[in-house]
Amino acid sequence: MSEPVLRSRLGGPGLVLGLGLLVFLLLPIAALGLASSPGELWAALHHPLVLPALGLTAWTSAISLLVVVVAGTPLAWMLARARGPWARAIETAVELPIVIPPAVMGIALLLVFGQRGLLGGLGVDLPFTPAAVIVAQVVVAAPFYLRSATAGLRAVDPELLLVARTLGASPRRAFLRVAVPLGLPALVNGAALCWARAVGEFGATLLFAGSFPGRTQTMPLAIYAALEADLRVATAIALVLAVVAFTTLLLARGAQRWLAPPAPGEGGH
Repeated sequence: MSEPVLRSRLGGPGLVLGLGLLVFLLLPIAALGLASSPGELWAALHHPLVLPALGLTAWTSAISLLVVVVAGTPLAWMLARARGPWARAIETAVELPIVIPPAVMGIALLLVFGQRGLLGGLGVDLPFTPAAVIVAQVVVAAPFYLRSATAGLRAVDPELLLVARTLGASPRRAFLRVAVPLGLPALVNGAALCWARAVGEFGATLLFAGSFPGRTQTMPLAIYAALEADLRVATAIALVLAVVAFTTLLLARGAQRWLAPPAPGEGGH
């Protein structure tokens, strides 16, 4: 649809409202970028809080993403193929962490893994450890991967799977060789959203893992800690996270376009 046609269909008031919302969404990001000079940003990044928090966030979010992708892809496939009310109920339950406040999830994790929790009597001692950071990230970030992966795998034509089966492929081989490649754009997009959400997790991590520098203090928790002492450091860390989030989304969209099958009449990507 051309720009003049789009403008005529939206009308003047619609364009004004849409552009107003766009400015409203971008203004805080712009203010964040303009808050510090390059020199101040560089100096703030050498604060003792920054590098330990950055390293902890990097390796915990990487492990969280690996866990979600390895365990979540088969679950997304089961949800995509399932039918009936029970399937919709499970899918709704899986997406609950998206709408439940992260602080609530942190309390819930304590009730499961704390010393007096459901698994406390089994010798499980997760709270306030680096492992608790990973658990919190997985719980809050997994639904973003599952939602995208389920939608992508659900769009795979069942006839293609049937053809693969008639050619002698096992269900597992048909899934890996047919369903996964066709659903790969959605899987990549879901993985990017999942990782970005894990990197930005705050509430559940604070309540379940605590904020101990060098041990459980991730980048969002370091922002909160720095905000009480030095606004420049908090701004610098926040800007780093904003750049990471933007880069992740940009790469995910580029990967989606590159992995998407060519449209009819096109010779390739």
